[in-house]
Amino acid sequence: MKYSLERSYEILDRTPAVLQALLSGLPDDWVMPNEGPETFSPYDVIGHLVHGEKTDWVVRAKMILEFGNTKTFERYDRFAQYEESKGKSLQQLLDEFTVIRKENMIWFKALNLTEDDLDRQGMHPVLGDVTLRNLLATWVVHDLTHIAQITRVMAKQYKEEMGPWPEFFRILNF
Repeated sequence: MKYSLERSYEILDRTPAVLQALLSGLPDDWVMPNEGPETFSPYDVIGHLVHGEKTDWVVRAKMILEFGNTKTFERYDRFAQYEESKGKSLQQLLDEFTVIRKENMIWFKALNLTEDDLDRQGMHPVLGDVTLRNLLATWVVHDLTHIAQITRVMAKQYKEEMGPWPEFFRILNF
């Protein structure tokens, strides 16, 4: 599928509601387990998404629009949520994500980006030149990837209880 602002809005606007519906009110048995060292629990993922809304997508888009590729993006700390989420409940993180994403989407839609804008380049500290289109498409895939990650981690909570069936569920074998 070719990148489209409208297709991006469809996913980015829905992500907070999807996560609220999936996770709100669940006990720790569902939301705190992870898949091992340096992996995220559903709780960690929500903290990670909050951090990204504050420091990644919009910040980098603004850098591309203002500086092009003359200024390199700050390195993203993909584990910053461990410190930033301390003392917060999952519901607080879900609510924070919902508010920040709504604000970011209002800003994003108000840009009225053109095809030329989408082709503008920024400088990633590892990948080098990237376009605004690349960044925005990655934002969408990032959301979808973390929704899949959350459901995979949750599904694994019942793996041992499934008897012989896990072999038929690819989600359990990643």
